[in-house]
Amino acid sequence: MKTISLILLAGGSGSRMGLATPKVFLPLRRKAIILHSFDLFSSMKEITEIIVVCPKEQRSLFPENTLFATPGKERQDSVQNGFKKTTGEIILIHDGARPFITKKDVLNLLKEGLPIGAATLGGPTKNTIKEVGKNSLVEKTLDRSSLYEMYTPQLLRRDLLEKGLSAAKEKKLTDDVAFAELIGHPVKIVIGCTRNIKITHPIDLKLAEIL
Repeated sequence: MKTISLILLAGGSGSRMGLATPKVFLPLRRKAIILHSFDLFSSMKEITEIIVVCPKEQRSLFPENTLFATPGKERQDSVQNGFKKTTGEIILIHDGARPFITKKDVLNLLKEGLPIGAATLGGPTKNTIKEVGKNSLVEKTLDRSSLYEMYTPQLLRRDLLEKGLSAAKEKKLTDDVAFAELIGHPVKIVIGCTRNIKITHPIDLKLAEIL
């Protein structure tokens, strides 16, 4: 098995939650949202190291030997800061706002993603998606059968992430396997559990409490 580093992202402000506290540090079932995934990854022998990208103010929530990186202005800046602290041949990147990741999904991602070098958990979109132009007018309806929602963690071979980060300096990418796409490397979609939701709005936190 190759050495695997996990970058756990917790640098977002959580402004869409309407609260001063970053969303990943809000309580869910008596512990911070981010600690649900942190504890899961910490329990996996397949993970060599975990780098938590978060503000200094929240670092006391984690065990003393935790490795940290400083958040950047954009997501990819945070990924780059975390990447600099890693040593693994394979990099997993996970949103701290996704507390319901399972060991089964992580193992499936590793199994299917390692041979290719770039992969992500995801699932078919359930809703009809329309492309909208100016004045909120529909331009076309996209073929739902080929559209997938992206989850995390996402997997990238070290050299691919390094090259992708370099190529993306002037861009704002919204997920991590886009670094591989940017340099023309194929990306595998690994079907993941739909419970792997991202907590973004207050209603998401209420839903998470009953999942």
